[in-house]
Amino acid sequence: MHKGQFVLERSGLEQLLQALKAEGYLTLGPTVREGAIVYDEIERLEDLPIGYTDHQEGGTYRLRRRSDEALFGYNVGPHSWKRFLHPPLLRLFRAHRVNGKLELEGEAQPIPKYAFLGVRACELRAIEVQDRVFLGGPYQDPHYKARREQVFLLALNCTQAGNTCFCTSMNSGPKAQRGFDLALTEVLENGQHYFVGQVGSERGARLLGQVAHRPAQQSEWSQAEALVAQAARSMGRQLDTEGLKEMLYHNLEHPRWEEVAARCLSCGNCTQVCPTCFCTSVEDHTDLAGQMAERTRRWDSCFTADFSYLHGGSVRVSTRARYRQWLTHKLATWQDQFGSLGCVGCGRCITWCPVGIDLTEEVAAMRASPSGQPWFTPPAGGAHV
Repeated sequence: MHKGQFVLERSGLEQLLQALKAEGYLTLGPTVREGAIVYDEIERLEDLPIGYTDHQEGGTYRLRRRSDEALFGYNVGPHSWKRFLHPPLLRLFRAHRVNGKLELEGEAQPIPKYAFLGVRACELRAIEVQDRVFLGGPYQDPHYKARREQVFLLALNCTQAGNTCFCTSMNSGPKAQRGFDLALTEVLENGQHYFVGQVGSERGARLLGQVAHRPAQQSEWSQAEALVAQAARSMGRQLDTEGLKEMLYHNLEHPRWEEVAARCLSCGNCTQVCPTCFCTSVEDHTDLAGQMAERTRRWDSCFTADFSYLHGGSVRVSTRARYRQWLTHKLATWQDQFGSLGCVGCGRCITWCPVGIDLTEEVAAMRASPSGQPWFTPPAGGAHV
């Protein structure tokens, strides 16, 4: 037996799902909808993308049938767990005028207890990054905090890598290292279908005690480890992070920015699918009668002209400036702000870019021919581009 590891049969996973529901969790996981694998409510195992995988390239995403009945035999789709912890649209408050007095309402819906099923290692790292953004500083986001405190995380180690994945370069996968309640590796071999698991928290151990499981044999654990190792060896992309921040700071005027700007549509797709991007804008609305006012927060993007608007106009008026802002923030100034990279190597920005712009390719091109000069010297305390 392999100490500390367990095996969950397919029927045990169903029991786990139902145990979460019995404890009041809203169970969310991958499911097939409109030609993609997205995250939505899961009532039973049959809602999972059974027998599906995905093929991804720059600007390309296609679902394909597998030759087996794997439940988690895909990589990642357009959704990330960010949409539940940091919603795309959030009502901050609503005020009504009643008999000359204002009455305030908070969020439109009560905050559920979420259980995330099938969280990949890169996505766990993305949640960790957003925890640092929203909870790590002197001012915490109460909306994020209220959601994050109640989440149950069931991680799924990757046994295959996509063509746009580069999590090994970011030290964020394919195996979940921390931040989960339970972590599973799906194994299909010789007609057997089971999950080798690891407990990551007391909450996970307590839930596991409610479902049928058994200790893992050494051969079963070794097989699971071999599958994860194979995924690590088959990454579709690589990103050299050695000295990355300094390289970008010293190439802010590199001609490559113009080349990528000629292709970029400034559509913001990369920021919408990114599991770590967090930019928002706040909007106020009133009704025609003047009896109601509402303030909402919605996702925004550094690729929109209005996002950098100050009195008199936008700061970043060109596509070149906006793409440079996004890439240098993600891979350089993010480190000054939060002490880590803002990229986890999930590859979504490559897959869902309509013209297939690849940030790993852009960085490699600048490394190959460094020729720019910084238009400022980054201060010791950090900088924003």
